[in-house]
Amino acid sequence: MSMRVLAIAGLSVVALAVAVEVWWELGSSGAPPDPVRMSAPSAAVPATLPPTAPPAQPALPPPAETGAIPIPTLSAPGLPLPPMPPRIATGAEYERCLTMLTTDPVGANALAEAWEATGGGDGARHCHAAAQISLGRMAVGAEMLEKLARATNAPALARAFIYGQATQAWLLAGDAQRAYASATLALAMSPDDVDLMIDRSIAAATMDRYLDAIEDLNLALDRDPKRTDALVFRAAAWRHDGQLGLAQDDIDRALKLDPDYPEALLERGILHQRRGNPIAARADWQRVLDLATDSAAADLAQQNLNLLEAGPARRP
Repeated sequence: MSMRVLAIAGLSVVALAVAVEVWWELGSSGAPPDPVRMSAPSAAVPATLPPTAPPAQPALPPPAETGAIPIPTLSAPGLPLPPMPPRIATGAEYERCLTMLTTDPVGANALAEAWEATGGGDGARHCHAAAQISLGRMAVGAEMLEKLARATNAPALARAFIYGQATQAWLLAGDAQRAYASATLALAMSPDDVDLMIDRSIAAATMDRYLDAIEDLNLALDRDPKRTDALVFRAAAWRHDGQLGLAQDDIDRALKLDPDYPEALLERGILHQRRGNPIAARADWQRVLDLATDSAAADLAQQNLNLLEAGPARRP
C-alpha cells in the first residue's frame, strides 16, 4: 500500500492523516449520514524510527453539536530518512545528528543547538528543526525549516525539499494556510514535483478549497497517471464538490491500478453509502478490514460498519 509520509532529515512522520481528517468526510446536508472520515493515503519510505511526541489535537465536539461522527485522533509516529533526498548539507557531524534522531531526539536537539552555536551552518539548522518535530513541536520545527529554506544558498531542489518538509510539518501542526504557502514556494523551485502538488492539494482541501485541490491533483496525475493516492484524494475532493460521478471515475481508476488499495475501497464504500447502497458499502468496508487489519483504514472502516449496524436511531 502506498503511504504518504513526512520525511524530515532523520525522521519521517506519517503525514497528513491529521490534516486530512478535517475534510475527508461527507458534507452535504440532506445526504445520507456521513461515514467516518478516512486517513490520508501515503507514500512508503523504508525503515522506521521510534515514535515521536504527537502534536496536541483539539478535542472534537460531540455529534449532537456538529452533526459529524467522532473520529480517532491519529498521532504521528516517527519514521525514516528518505532514501535519496536532495541534501541541504553533508559531513560526518550532520550524519551523526540525523542518526541520533532515531534513538535520542533530545540528544539530537542538544547536539544541533551546540553545533549551530559554533557555526554548524545549514546542517545544524536542519537537524535542529528535525529534532523539534521529532519532539512534537511541529509549528516550531516548520518555522525553522522555512527560515532555513529562505536563507540557505543550497541549490533550488534542496530548498524545495526543505519547503516541502515545512509544508507537511505545518499540516501536522494544524495550519493549512501556512502549509499551502510553503508548498507554493517549494513548487516555484521544483514545479514538476508530484509529491509537492499532492501536499498542496491536501492543504487546499483542508481549507475547504476543493477546486484548488482538484487543480493540483490534475497536474499531479498529468505527470503520473498511476498515482493511486492522488486518484483517491481527487475522488474525495470531487465528492465534496458534489460530483459523485467524477469521484466514482477516479475510484474506479485507482482500483483498476490496485484492486486491493484499502483507502480506495474505503472511499468507494462512502460513495456507495451516499448513493443509498449500504450492502455494497458494507462489502467494501469489510474488504478493508480483511486487507489491512490493525491499520487506520481498518479502524475507520469498522466505525462505518458499526454505523450501518446501529441503524438510523444512532446516527447524527
